[in-house]
Amino acid sequence: MTVINLIIFVALLVLLAWIFKRTQKLGTTVFIGLILGLVGGALLQLASQEVINHTLDWVNLVGNGYVRLLQMIVMPLVFISILSAITRLNQASALGKISFSVISVLLVTTAIAAAIGIAMAYVFDLSAEGLVAGERELAAQSRVEGRMEKVSGLTIPAMLLSFIPKNPFLELTGANPTSIISVVLFSALLGVAALSLSKEDQALGERIAQGVDTLNKLIMRLVRMVIRLTPYGVFALMIKMATTSKWADIVNLGSFIVASYLAILFMFVVHALILVLFKVNPVSYFKKVLPTLSFAFTSRSSAATLPLNIETQTNKLGNNSVIANFAATFGATIGQNGCAGIYPAMLAVMVAPTVGLDPFSFTYLATLILVVTISSLGIAGVGGGATFAAIVVLSTLNLPLALVGLLISIEPLIDMGRTALNVNGAMVAGTVTNQILGKSN
Repeated sequence: MTVINLIIFVALLVLLAWIFKRTQKLGTTVFIGLILGLVGGALLQLASQEVINHTLDWVNLVGNGYVRLLQMIVMPLVFISILSAITRLNQASALGKISFSVISVLLVTTAIAAAIGIAMAYVFDLSAEGLVAGERELAAQSRVEGRMEKVSGLTIPAMLLSFIPKNPFLELTGANPTSIISVVLFSALLGVAALSLSKEDQALGERIAQGVDTLNKLIMRLVRMVIRLTPYGVFALMIKMATTSKWADIVNLGSFIVASYLAILFMFVVHALILVLFKVNPVSYFKKVLPTLSFAFTSRSSAATLPLNIETQTNKLGNNSVIANFAATFGATIGQNGCAGIYPAMLAVMVAPTVGLDPFSFTYLATLILVVTISSLGIAGVGGGATFAAIVVLSTLNLPLALVGLLISIEPLIDMGRTALNVNGAMVAGTVTNQILGKSN
């Protein structure tokens, strides 16, 4: 049976390759791969557990292999593309304006996302009371407690300090949750140094810029090679998701899932309204970003989506390369609308009544939104980042953490939508900043 499954899997990969060759439309092929993966995963659930495990071992070779290829190019891409972009700037002062605009949009939209999450919790009357902890949930609670120890002493100054790299070569390995921002800062400082040298010795500055630009072109060629594999990666990742999701768990916590996805949908509408406000056609925008959102949805990783994010902003949305890089990298760790906005806000509202607090009092709501917004600084853009965000928010408000573990059954399902929202928030921040500053590539 496993052999038959793998033959079908390979045949569908060949079909996707044929579709892409005929249409040359990456977005269309990605969407077809997503649908095929969803259907294939649902059908695979009918097989025995042994057959499922053996089949997924090979399916994961394609899905996880693609994710690893993207992870492989994240740090080189971030480092060299930002360095290359800055060496082409006329003045370093533009960096301050870009950074301020991008971070402002990310934090403001996270505050709005938190408010929407709170509203959905109120509309659906969500509560932590009565949830039953099974074996899997209890095990998850112990893991949550372990992570709690890591963030118990975390303060905002300490978080900001962690952004500054003390060993840039270590940060290039992705050793810390905030390594991406550290690499951004290092490459930005290196770029500013290059601009300073160029003012003193124009010939030397030109040689540096040419060398950096050559390396940037090499990295970008590698990025495009990997991105062409997106339909196959999305197809395999969706098979895994559809096969491993436990429908009984999904039904049991259906209200929370529906409320979460409605909040995510409303936040996408907010993004569209923001685009309209800055004279960007939202319909055209979403057509261009759909392949990137599809991959974010299936991979559950804002960091892994970075290459696609930057590529989409620069080549499809026409954003300035510096802005695109800053928006994508900051958006992977700062102000994530889904993981650091909606999710922890909903949990804080659900848990508050269990300790005698009124979650809808003005004081509590104002404090919650402020804490969620500030805590969104430095949330790692990988699967599980929402758990980290929830721990930070709940512990800051002195609320129990049990609910984080209790929701582990449906976490992957909701995390897909949250990650797509996170990535879209980063692209909106880049697009808005590009409109505000009037930058061209």
